[in-house]
Amino acid sequence: MSLFLWRSEDEEDKEFIGVGKEENKPTLAKKEIYELRKKHIPEACILFYDPSPLQIVRAKGQYMYDENGTEYLDCINNVCHVGHCHPRVVRAGQRQMAILNTNSRYLSELNATYAERLTKTFPDKLDTVIFMNSGSEATELALELCRVWNDALDFVCVDSGYHGHTRSAITVSNYKYGHPRGIGQPDHIQQMDLPDVYRGKYRDSEEAGHQYGSQVHELIQNIHNREGRVAGFIGESALSCGGQIILPPGYLSTIYKAVREAGGLCIADEVQVGFGRCGTGMWVFETQGVLPDIVTIGKPMGNGHPMSAVVTTAAIAEKYTRNRPEYFNTYGGNPVSMAVGLAVLDVIEDEGLIHHAKITGQKFLNELERLAEKHSSIGDVRGIGLFLGIEFVLDRETREPDEKTAVQVKKEMYQNKIIVSTEGRYNNIVKIKPPMTFDLKNVEHFIWHFDRAISKVSEGSTL
Repeated sequence: MSLFLWRSEDEEDKEFIGVGKEENKPTLAKKEIYELRKKHIPEACILFYDPSPLQIVRAKGQYMYDENGTEYLDCINNVCHVGHCHPRVVRAGQRQMAILNTNSRYLSELNATYAERLTKTFPDKLDTVIFMNSGSEATELALELCRVWNDALDFVCVDSGYHGHTRSAITVSNYKYGHPRGIGQPDHIQQMDLPDVYRGKYRDSEEAGHQYGSQVHELIQNIHNREGRVAGFIGESALSCGGQIILPPGYLSTIYKAVREAGGLCIADEVQVGFGRCGTGMWVFETQGVLPDIVTIGKPMGNGHPMSAVVTTAAIAEKYTRNRPEYFNTYGGNPVSMAVGLAVLDVIEDEGLIHHAKITGQKFLNELERLAEKHSSIGDVRGIGLFLGIEFVLDRETREPDEKTAVQVKKEMYQNKIIVSTEGRYNNIVKIKPPMTFDLKNVEHFIWHFDRAISKVSEGSTL
C-alpha cells in the first residue's frame, strides 16, 4: 500500500472524489466571465480560440467538457499525463492535504521515498534530486548548477528551444528571446541551428545528427574568442515549441562530448516529453545514447499539480552546496506534491502507459503517414510515441510553409470537438501530445475527422 493511503477505501472516501456535474456548472454567464477576465487579466495571458474562447469546466481521461456538457477530445494536454483527474492521483492529493502539508525542512517519509522512486527511473549516476514547482524554476537551478561547477557564465542553446519564462530561462530560450518583442540573444549565449531534418540546413541526410551537432565546436570557439568560459549546454530531448522536432541520431552525443571537453555540463530538458510519453522508456535522452549531467523535469510530473525537479549527480549537488547558500523552495517537495508524484508513478507503471504510448503512437504515426499520401498539403509527418507533428506546406518540392492551412485545419478540428494546436517557427505544424490514456479508438476518430478537415480546407469550403 502506498504511503499516502491513510485509511481504507470505504464509504467515507466518497467525500473526496465524487464531485458531480451539477457542482461544476459556472455561476456566471460565459460573457460575464470573459469580461471579468479582460478587465483583470492582461492579454499577454492568452486564451485558446479567443475572442470566442472555450470554457472548460471539468475533464476526465482524455476528454474535457464545456459549460454545456459538450465533450472535446484533448490532443494537446501533456500536463495531465495519466489522464485528466485520474482518481488515484486525485485521491492521493486530497488525502494527504487532509493530513499535512508543509515545507520540506521537516523530515518526511513521502519526500524521501518519492526521491528514491524517481531517481531509480534514471541511470545510476543521476541519483540526486531537488524539488520545485515549475519547469522555469527547474531551468533556473540547472543553469546555476552549471555556473557553479565551472565558474563560468556562457551557455549554448538551440534555435526555437523553450525552457521557461523566468529571466535566466528566457536567456537560453530562443522561442522567447527571439520573438519580435523578445529581449534578443544575450551576449553570453551561443545558439545552435534547429536540428530539423525536413526543413533545415541538413535535409534528408543520414549524417544529420553529427552535422548539426558539430556546429557546437564553432560556438565554443566563439565563447573562447570573447574570453568566456563554457558553463554548459541546454537542449530539449525532443523540441515541442520548435515544431515537434525529433533529434537525429548522434546529435546529442556530438554536442555533449565537445561541451564536456570545454569544461561545461550538459542539461537535458525533459519537461515537455518525459515520463514515458515517447514510448521508448521514461526519458527521451536515452534514445540518443547519452547520459546528461543534469535533467529538468516538470509538467507531467504531477498530472496537473504544480511539480518539477532537477535530477543530477551527487558530485554536482555537493559542489553547489559548498559554494552557494542553502537551496530552499517553500512549496518544492511538500508532502501533498510527493503523494501526488508517487501516485503518478504508480499509474504509469500499473497501467502500462509507456508501452501504451509506443503502440498507440506507432498506429497514430502510420495513419498520419497514410493521410500524407492522400493530401499533398502535408509535407512531413514525424513523431515518436504520443509526441507527433504534421507539417503543412504549399509545395512539397520547395517545402514552403503553409500556416493558413494548418490554422484552418485546427479550426475545423475544433468545430468537430477535437482540440489540437499549431506550432513551429512558421506556425504551420499541427502538434499532438495528448494525455497518455489516448487510445486506438481516439486515433481512429481523430484520423477520420482530420482527413475530412484537410479535404474541406483544400476545397475552400471552411467557415
